[in-house]
Amino acid sequence: MSRAQSGASGGWQVGPVPGRGLRRERDGYLALPLQVVRSGQHVALTSLVLTVAEAERLHAALCYVLGDEPVPDDAPECRQPIHYSGGRQRY
Repeated sequence: MSRAQSGASGGWQVGPVPGRGLRRERDGYLALPLQVVRSGQHVALTSLVLTVAEAERLHAALCYVLGDEPVPDDAPECRQPIHYSGGRQRY
């Protein structure tokens, strides 16, 4: 699981929900489903909800931080959907 964790986390982890990607809500907000895990046990599901402006700032910050990192071979192009078999798309 990808995770956000600090040294003082006490075993808590927050990360993306497998199989559930970023989605646009009817009100225009963007929602990224997240799972909360403590000591390996599922605790809760929640979402990081962002305005488009907040998502753009996060995107810019990630681009800045990742600037010197090599791009993985399987990484999608920026702003292009990932096409799965069966016609599904995810970002």
